[in-house]
Amino acid sequence: MAFNMVSLNYSVITLLFLAYLIVIDGQALQKGFYSNTCPKAEDIVRSAVQEAFNNDPTIAPGLLRLHFHDCFVQGCDASVLISGSSSERTAFANAGLRGFEVIDDAKSQLESACPGVVSCADIVALAARDAVGATGGPSWSVELGRRDGTVSSASDVRTLPAPTDSVDIQRQKFSDKGLSDHDLVTLVGAHTIGTTACQFIKYRLFNFTATGNPDPSISSSFLSKLQTMCPQSGGSSDRVALDKDTESKFDVSYFKNVRDGNGVLESDQRLWSDSNTKSIVQNYAGNVRGLLGLRFNLDFPKAMAKMGAIGVKTGSFGEIRSVCSQFN
Repeated sequence: MAFNMVSLNYSVITLLFLAYLIVIDGQALQKGFYSNTCPKAEDIVRSAVQEAFNNDPTIAPGLLRLHFHDCFVQGCDASVLISGSSSERTAFANAGLRGFEVIDDAKSQLESACPGVVSCADIVALAARDAVGATGGPSWSVELGRRDGTVSSASDVRTLPAPTDSVDIQRQKFSDKGLSDHDLVTLVGAHTIGTTACQFIKYRLFNFTATGNPDPSISSSFLSKLQTMCPQSGGSSDRVALDKDTESKFDVSYFKNVRDGNGVLESDQRLWSDSNTKSIVQNYAGNVRGLLGLRFNLDFPKAMAKMGAIGVKTGSFGEIRSVCSQFN
């Protein structure tokens, strides 16, 4: 009996020690992670983003979307940046991703200043924050320490939310990543900036669910405008603003559009058909622009921080790539 107790105690101690090693090895993300090893890291990324934004303001939503698409597949590990015949980057859902050259520019500067120190995954997270700030949106402290993944497969991209997803499917995909309904609506609010291609909304405009009629959830006045911008024949690659009022400004106008039947993507407009997500949209949309804009500006950074911690690799896991589009 004494032998068994000793063995049991030894096993418990061993397990606790192993758990301790795992915690130490898989370090938590932290603010100021590069303060000693690369103190100008955030300034370098911010400068690269600002320069790109000054040349082309439409790059901002591209960088924000890049971070989202990265985190929802394999976690926030820059796997979306890998080029190759079967990498995430080649998947249909990622066909319109932009901003790779901005990440590469920042990485090149960082490698000159601090070789082998700053991960591509952290650059993507910082660039998303700085892109939002460039469009008049909120800024926030990004916890850093992510390492770059060593796997990138197009087949894994199915976990990404799609523009045709119902609220239940969106809810499940977000829940699988540890995100709530509130996080879902807040993060989708990123559609306050940017555009989509006509090919992703035409089915709503002319033959929704094979009825030969448009999606009844689209307001009649907005429908006619969309049908003009995206005619039934041709123009599939033409772009439509996701926020019809202020496509280049990070604000709450997007939520007002969803409330009023002016959501461009089906998945966005569906948020008004579910009682839980509808109440969140209503809280952001409301009637008083200033106060409600402030609420969204407070909530969005929190949701981004939560998303930015999905499946991160830290400690000795993963790697620090020398070139963001290639594994070491």
